[in-house]
Amino acid sequence: MVEIKWLYELLLLLYSFSLIGFMIDFIHTNRKAVRIAFWLLSMVWVIQTVFFFYHVFSEKAFPVATVIDGLYFYSWILIGLSLVIYRLYSIRSIVLFINGFAYILMLMYMTAHADTQFPGGTIQFAQEMLIAHITLALISYGLFTIGFFLSCMYYIQYGLLKKKKGYRWMSRFGDLQTLDKLSFKINRIGVPILLIAIILGIVWAYVSNWPFIWFDMKTIGSFVVLIMYIIFLFMRVIGYRGKGIALYNIISFLVLLINFFLSSTLSNFHY
Repeated sequence: MVEIKWLYELLLLLYSFSLIGFMIDFIHTNRKAVRIAFWLLSMVWVIQTVFFFYHVFSEKAFPVATVIDGLYFYSWILIGLSLVIYRLYSIRSIVLFINGFAYILMLMYMTAHADTQFPGGTIQFAQEMLIAHITLALISYGLFTIGFFLSCMYYIQYGLLKKKKGYRWMSRFGDLQTLDKLSFKINRIGVPILLIAIILGIVWAYVSNWPFIWFDMKTIGSFVVLIMYIIFLFMRVIGYRGKGIALYNIISFLVLLINFFLSSTLSNFHY
């Protein structure tokens, strides 16, 4: 039972990082990220295949008898087809969309079977989701913090250069182009991680039977932060550069801080 639990957790972990890689490539072409994402997804499919045939031979039944069991088979088929599409046609966008949907199906399946897959049942599964949710959220916050400081450095240096005030210590900031590119790359990684964290947080709320409320201040704040950073990436991709986009990034981080410290005190289930 414990071994199965760890395999399911490994599957979910690999799947999450695979989606993050595909999302990074979708935001701005990154062949290294998409190559890693493909091999992670291939590992997910192999693990799913092992589980699938284990169920077939141990239960002597095809796992589609119920809607819940059908979700696993459905996601397995989608992942397999997406791998074929990627290898034959290299249409990376459709692979991302297919696997985003399959990821949700897999979460629904695992949630429904938490009592049998995890030694502690639903409670144990909820705890695992909570740990994953908090860990990924904090990782994304850490990345956004670095992006914030890079934008601050850009904003300060840009202002001084405009005023024709050159200071010897300004060379330690790096050039404006490097600061701009690095803040974009950092946020490009942070946004997919935050999105996965929010999805796992919603799963945790439902599994743990907490009085989850969509209009909770913390929930709304998290979506606002996510949307603001998505807008930042969109603006950056379509060509926005310079002082304006740096200022927007700074404001986005300040909203994140407000959500992190203030919204928690107003939330019904975040502490």
